[in-house]
Amino acid sequence: MVIVYTNQKSIYINLTNRCTNRCVFCVREHDDQIFESGSLWLEREPEYSEVINELKKYNLDEYDEIVFCGYGEPTCRLDDMLSVCRWLRENTKTKIRLNTNGHASLIAGRNTPPEFKGLFDTVSISLNAADRAKYQEICRSEFGEEAFDGMIKFASELVNYVPQVILSVVRTTIPYSDIEKCKAISDKIGAELRVREYID
Repeated sequence: MVIVYTNQKSIYINLTNRCTNRCVFCVREHDDQIFESGSLWLEREPEYSEVINELKKYNLDEYDEIVFCGYGEPTCRLDDMLSVCRWLRENTKTKIRLNTNGHASLIAGRNTPPEFKGLFDTVSISLNAADRAKYQEICRSEFGEEAFDGMIKFASELVNYVPQVILSVVRTTIPYSDIEKCKAISDKIGAELRVREYID
């Protein structure tokens, strides 16, 4: 079972296969791996100790970045994710990034951004749409249209605790006019907007 995998100079951590979205463009719909990771479908969710033991197999200082990104939403295991981050902070100076749908507070049922302070260098949030109706059409969240509002609230608070907060959209899934609206959203929050290519 693949808990940790690498690509070029980055290490990726695959904590869970759970996700609160079922995005229409999600790579999980047609493949079982990213890059040359091997199958990212987990037999079960790894224990904290198992994640640490896998990370210990690598010289973490040789990598440019450690990324929480697998075949699920990492913040579905928020407490374990933050615990792994704390261990990483004690054992390497390599930068740490989270790729997320921004639903951490909705999932946990509490205001989570303060818990990220001092742990992540970058958090990249999948914005995906310029309004709540289009977001739900694309992302099909279990939280319904509340998902978009919760994600925006999370991002707007997170900029106070994480040095770099990025909102991302996939170029092929959104019209150009909506990209401009997304830029306005990111500017208002104080985050960066990244228009990324679809990973096939």
